[in-house]
Amino acid sequence: MKKFDPIAYKKMVKSYQEQNDPTGWFDSIYTDAQGDYRDVFWADLEPNPYLLKWLKNCTFEHTGRRAIVIGCGVGDDAEALSEAGYKVTAFDISPEAIRLCKKRYPDTKVDYLISDLFDYPTQWFESFDLVYECNTIQVLPGKYRIQARDAMVSLLAPKGYILVSCRSRLKGEQKDDIPLPLDKDEIDGFVRCGLNEKSFEAYDDTQEPPVPHFFAVYRK
Repeated sequence: MKKFDPIAYKKMVKSYQEQNDPTGWFDSIYTDAQGDYRDVFWADLEPNPYLLKWLKNCTFEHTGRRAIVIGCGVGDDAEALSEAGYKVTAFDISPEAIRLCKKRYPDTKVDYLISDLFDYPTQWFESFDLVYECNTIQVLPGKYRIQARDAMVSLLAPKGYILVSCRSRLKGEQKDDIPLPLDKDEIDGFVRCGLNEKSFEAYDDTQEPPVPHFFAVYRK
């Protein structure tokens, strides 16, 4: 595995963004791990604790419902949803990410697929009871952030839920950051799309120094 260089990483992402190819660099993050999911620098290797808390506190039955995980990485959150009873589709634009998932979980019930949020299979439209988005929008620039949000919403079945987990920032700050955290006005775009906000949490994670985050739940 290459040693992670944050400066080189940001330069690489910016170069792809300037070429109007905002997702072209994703696969390199996984290929740099050289077949070992533990060497994907941004992978926590455990489910999002706020996802687990939401699953535990829900008053409805999860079993048999359909869920889709966007940009599934190395699969921790997808497997947590599967364990909770969901029929899970998890996709990533990176072929290597999907290969790592299948290698990591050889007996999984999750349907791991290579796909593109901006060009997903037509049969997915309005087909999922739960859409899970974690840190996808924040790695995209400009108009692609809005397009990604709208594509995510389009996957929701009537009365379905979307869970959104991301880094956060105050409006007008950190404008040159990569990844670029969402401010409150940006994440509120899910409400402007017509969804109902069911819960919203702003919190600092356990890194040193702590990184501010949002975890929000919306319903169609």
